[in-house]
Amino acid sequence: MTSVHPPPVPGRELSNPPTDGISNLRFSNHSDNLLVSSWDKTVRLYDASANVLRGEFMHGGPVLDCCFHDDSSGFSASADNKVRRIMFSHGKEEILGRHDAPVRCIEYSYAAGQVITGSWDKTLKCWDPRGASGQERTLVGTYPQPERVYSLSLVGNRLVVATAGRHVNVYDLRNMSQPEQRRESSLKYQTRCVRCYPNGTGYALSSVEGRVAMEFFDLSEASQAKKYAFKCHRKSEAGRDIVYPVNAIAFHPVYGTFATGGCDGFVNVWDGNNKKRLYQYSKYPTSVAALSFSRDGRLLAVASSYTFEEGDKAHEPDAIFVRSVNEIEVKPKPKNFAEPK
Repeated sequence: MTSVHPPPVPGRELSNPPTDGISNLRFSNHSDNLLVSSWDKTVRLYDASANVLRGEFMHGGPVLDCCFHDDSSGFSASADNKVRRIMFSHGKEEILGRHDAPVRCIEYSYAAGQVITGSWDKTLKCWDPRGASGQERTLVGTYPQPERVYSLSLVGNRLVVATAGRHVNVYDLRNMSQPEQRRESSLKYQTRCVRCYPNGTGYALSSVEGRVAMEFFDLSEASQAKKYAFKCHRKSEAGRDIVYPVNAIAFHPVYGTFATGGCDGFVNVWDGNNKKRLYQYSKYPTSVAALSFSRDGRLLAVASSYTFEEGDKAHEPDAIFVRSVNEIEVKPKPKNFAEPK
């Protein structure tokens, strides 16, 4: 489905971007502050509206993920195996604890008051940041996973863990003794990203092979009949299909539609309920590595950062774009809506 509207500009580029691959970016739940983690061993805090770098925090290894606690502090997951809390206003950090291998992803649960980390050591760990510093006092529990953890997502008390080997575990944070559900990805190839629906009914899962699967938690036959997968971020060239990894999924906080970002440099916006593409933004300079909508859905942050899907080669510098979101790009259209010819 093509849009009749002219392609918009990529958005405003933030100054002082990371100097190596951007691993993730996240908007605050309380402001237009944006937290960015990078392979250059930093976590950067921006005021995205003012285009100001508020803070830069150096770690002992590449930073693979980050998340906010509130506007005064956040958390990071690093390839030096450490989990950190960062105090923005004081410019300080403290070690919450460690894994036995690089920490790939991190989430903060407002429902449980805990930090959840997933690592390539094939474990999930939960931490209480209110405890005194030191692993023994802050570690709540360690939960073995079938493989290396690649992506995490939270909605309410539900946690979805996607690992290597196409495993998906669904937990209830109130009882972490074992997964509520153990699943296998319905996509045939390696998982890149998992994100829960804002309404708590399921999750979207993307793969390296240009597909996204829409899944539902309810195991009833009626609910499972609604799940589906679709192709995206691919093109036909000289009679053959070229497919691109789908690195990022971000749900719009108001409309529940979602954006995907791929190694083709495009960001697409989808209406999952009506199985339609709503919009495609103009192409970014290189792979789209991460996406985040602001708390009110007015802004979309896009990490344009080569993800080495084609190996080591010359590529565009890493950049962060923040674009204003027009309602027409993200609001679902009525089912009987016909696109103008």
